[in-house]
Amino acid sequence: MDRFSWANGLLEINETLVIQQRGVRLYDGDDKAKLDIGVALLSTHRLIWRDHKNHECCIAMPLSQVIYFEEQAAGIGKSAKIVVHLHPTPTNKEPGPYQHSKYSFIKMSFKEHGQIEFYRRLTEEMTQKRWENTPVSQPIASDSKTGRTRAVGIVGIERKIEEKRKETDKNISEAFEDLSKLMVKAKEMVELSKSIANKIKDKQGDITEDETIRFKSYLLSMGIANPVTRETHGSGTHYHLQLAKQLGDMLQAPLEERGGMMALTEVYCLVNRARGMELLSPEDLVNACKMFESLKLPLRLRVFDSGVMVVQLQSHSEEEMIASALDNVSEKGSLTAEEFAKLLGLSVLLSKERLLLAEKMGHLCRDDSVEGLRFYPNLF
Repeated sequence: MDRFSWANGLLEINETLVIQQRGVRLYDGDDKAKLDIGVALLSTHRLIWRDHKNHECCIAMPLSQVIYFEEQAAGIGKSAKIVVHLHPTPTNKEPGPYQHSKYSFIKMSFKEHGQIEFYRRLTEEMTQKRWENTPVSQPIASDSKTGRTRAVGIVGIERKIEEKRKETDKNISEAFEDLSKLMVKAKEMVELSKSIANKIKDKQGDITEDETIRFKSYLLSMGIANPVTRETHGSGTHYHLQLAKQLGDMLQAPLEERGGMMALTEVYCLVNRARGMELLSPEDLVNACKMFESLKLPLRLRVFDSGVMVVQLQSHSEEEMIASALDNVSEKGSLTAEEFAKLLGLSVLLSKERLLLAEKMGHLCRDDSVEGLRFYPNLF
């Protein structure tokens, strides 16, 4: 430790900072130094250490004092270390925290890791020996306008880091502003798509069916132009009433395409995809669906005995479901929920509920074995 001298914490002219690492404790040989944990800085010319609380407490040692160095692995309750072996103390050395030391090496203990990268960069500097090619002198840079001395060392580095952080915050703010502008444009695009859809209806004969279907899929992916939100329609019952009306308009066509019934989870995904950024909570969706009947909409929320919730068309009769299940089971001899789902193009969950409903009404019976649940026509 007697190779270290007191320093002012500034980088010298022609000296470049290579790496810095927090949480480093110095050892005088095998003994802990009478210094707290601090920041170790490696430059092209020196090894610098600065107290993490008192920045005025700073010491430095020329890299020309280093003979060789080695790694010391971490152990139980011990941090990884770099052991630096040093030349004898020069006679013209400046004062430092230690005047004499019985050791010819120091240890750097890395409490917050980072020793691998520090060791690698130290190896590079000792190989290149840039301090031999670029002589240094103490920086006294002044501002020509104010006449004040300007720090170009560690204080300057910290100032640059702070400026970079402010610039990052500014960039993030601008990014969110751009996102808001994008959302405004998205609503305009949805309005445009509606206008084009109306024109397609007027000129249906001039456009092929495939082109119409493809364009309708594009419109669906564009979403809802003016989704009902708490900001626009308040909260509570009024909000759920308006939401139920919008769901009634939106779900009619998808329900007809899917045989008149959709699981509530499927409805949740479909609705939120169409709403874009204005997502619905599951609770709001359920409360809105419960109002279908009171608003006399052509949709109903149904809860099966198993607890599965579905949205179905009012015209979708229970008798039709039972008849469909019975006809398919009678034709095939027996069916599982998976097989029934493939026949009807439904989800396995809804297919099973239909089969269970037919069983409940006495039209089907089950065989529950290790191979799974299979339904047969009830001949009893």
